[in-house]
Amino acid sequence: MDVTWREMTQEPPQQAPKIIVLGGINMDLVTFSARFPQPGETVVGTRFLTYAGGKGANQAVAAARMGARSAMVGRVGGDIFGPQLLDGLAAAGVDISGVGVNPEENSGIAVVGVDETAQNCITQVLGANDTCGPPEAAAVRRLLPGASALLLQLEVSLELSLEAARDAKAQGVAVMLDPGPVRPVGDQLLSICDVITPNETEAQALVGFPVTGPESAARAASVLLDRGVVTAVVKLGVQGAYFAGRDSRGMVPPFDVDAVDSVAAGDAFNGALAVSLAQGKDLEEAVTVASAAGALAVTRTGAQDSMPERQQVEDLMRSQRP
Repeated sequence: MDVTWREMTQEPPQQAPKIIVLGGINMDLVTFSARFPQPGETVVGTRFLTYAGGKGANQAVAAARMGARSAMVGRVGGDIFGPQLLDGLAAAGVDISGVGVNPEENSGIAVVGVDETAQNCITQVLGANDTCGPPEAAAVRRLLPGASALLLQLEVSLELSLEAARDAKAQGVAVMLDPGPVRPVGDQLLSICDVITPNETEAQALVGFPVTGPESAARAASVLLDRGVVTAVVKLGVQGAYFAGRDSRGMVPPFDVDAVDSVAAGDAFNGALAVSLAQGKDLEEAVTVASAAGALAVTRTGAQDSMPERQQVEDLMRSQRP
């Protein structure tokens, strides 16, 4: 059986795990239409929404709703979105003491299109997220004592992520990397990761061949493990999730839900996976919990708003995986 994060961090079992998230905080501007426009084409949409997002912020909220003590590290801008984003995180129970404000920049923005099949396409402007640096590294170091895991994405600089990952490892805190949005990731960072959680597109960018299903996901996971990652979990959307660790490999089938909006499903997955591993669940069980959380996220519109509560996840698992 793979070593659990609780065994690594020796956290008291009666205490809720502490999860730190270093990453992006965005305001999402979302359009709904029957299909995505072709280049040069205008498609008339059916609905427009704004909601709080950002891969890092979403994962911080997801971890909080799964019962963790969740702390966010990042930056917002000096625009009208900054206070809204901070208020939303605090209302979700996330510690925002590690979130700064850059008055010279806009907050991160994601322009999201959703089609009638609930698929999405996203254009992101990093804004204040891309100015994170030494203050955020210091905030991570301040929060690390007693933490079970540090969650990273690629919405802040690779240099900052690498520094934070090294600090976490030095203190015995597990590191999870969600390698999105797609950027080149070197072996220096991969070799520090306890868990990496790419989707199909991100996995292809990492390994250099198409990842379209369980067979190719298994090949991709093997490549990632060879590059130093301890555990690889490849998210395959409606096909489920493939996992590979030191002592176990397998496929977790998808949960059956009515999809409305797939935005942030991967973030719900990551938050639930981190909390489950920190609570001592084995890899297959943790991926199953994460898959249930990701499935529930697609049944609601929004990013942070769609992160499910622990009881909802347990109810779905009880109904479909008795």
